[in-house]
Amino acid sequence: MTDPLHTELLALAREAARRAGELLRDGRPADLAVAATKSSPIDVVTEMDIAAEKLITGFISERRPDDGFLGEEGASSEGSSGVRWVIDPLDGTVNYLYGLPTWAVSIAAEQDGETVVGVVGIPMRGETFHAVRGGGARGTGAWAGERVLACRPAAPLDQALVSTGFNYVTEVRTHQADVAQRLIPLLRDIRRSGSAAVDLCDVAVGRLDGYYERGLHAWDLAAGDLIAREAGALTGGRPTERPGRDLAIAATPGVFEPLQRLLEDFGAWHD
Repeated sequence: MTDPLHTELLALAREAARRAGELLRDGRPADLAVAATKSSPIDVVTEMDIAAEKLITGFISERRPDDGFLGEEGASSEGSSGVRWVIDPLDGTVNYLYGLPTWAVSIAAEQDGETVVGVVGIPMRGETFHAVRGGGARGTGAWAGERVLACRPAAPLDQALVSTGFNYVTEVRTHQADVAQRLIPLLRDIRRSGSAAVDLCDVAVGRLDGYYERGLHAWDLAAGDLIAREAGALTGGRPTERPGRDLAIAATPGVFEPLQRLLEDFGAWHD
């Protein structure tokens, strides 16, 4: 039976993600991408990002004033309830700027340091994914009703479709491109969506066999990592470590270990 607290947290996260997604979708200027090389569109995206985070934290604080927050746009408070919300109000900022559909609202709730609830809303796909620790992962979208999520059946590494992401720092991105170049001959192919939260959910729903990236923050990972795990994927970082800044991996059980081993061999975790 689901913990009543987790049920409450899930309901709040889903509603907050829905509201923030609508704000971002409906509030985006139609001509934003036209001047994408100028500073003003960047300012607009930053304003939307901040507004979405304020909407989320305000909505939750009204109902749970003693909870803490950690958000990409600066929300930071310890709280006194043992619950902390980890929020990325707009994951996939460059996609949003250019009018690409692959961006998401990511909200996770931690209880005593462990992620217990995760919600990722992808407004331009009309999809929302959610999970409760120990309760499986589910999603709503183009399919009828709510769907139980399950990652793909185990595939050999050379038949695995794997996604990754690249850092904004040129030197780091160059190294990441070198790692990807070495991986490509060993996989079916590599994809890059531009949103960690979306990639993790795509592993959960069976659209990818695996995903890896270096340089992610807690707010990039928290919700999607739980959703992927509850859908049957394995997640981690470097061997024996949890996913984090050095490396984050999510993959089907048959792909996870060989992918992790290759990434370690190729030094994916350092410059």
